[in-house]
Amino acid sequence: MILQIIKLKSDLPEDELLKRAEERAINFKSIPGLLQKYYIKTSNEGEYGGVYLWESEQSLKKYQESELAKSIPSAYAINQTPDIEILDVIFQLRNE
Repeated sequence: MILQIIKLKSDLPEDELLKRAEERAINFKSIPGLLQKYYIKTSNEGEYGGVYLWESEQSLKKYQESELAKSIPSAYAINQTPDIEILDVIFQLRNE
C-alpha cells in the first residue's frame, strides 16, 4: 500500500472549499485502487489537504495522470505548489 499526503494553500474561504470538496467527493469514490481518502485541515491558516491510501503505486500513478488530479489546482484555487509526500506502508495495526 501507498500513503500519499498532500497539503495545499487555498485562496478560498473554508466554507467554499468544503462545498467544492463535498461536490467532488463522488469522483474519488470511483477511482480504482483508492482505498481511502481523508480530507484534512492543518493548523496553518488556509492550509488544507488530503491523505490518500492507495492499493499500489500503479493506482497512484494512474490517478496522477487523470483529469481529476489535474483539476485540483483550479478547483481549490491553490495559490502555491502543494507539498506532496508519498510513503510506503510497511504494515498496518488493524485489518478491519
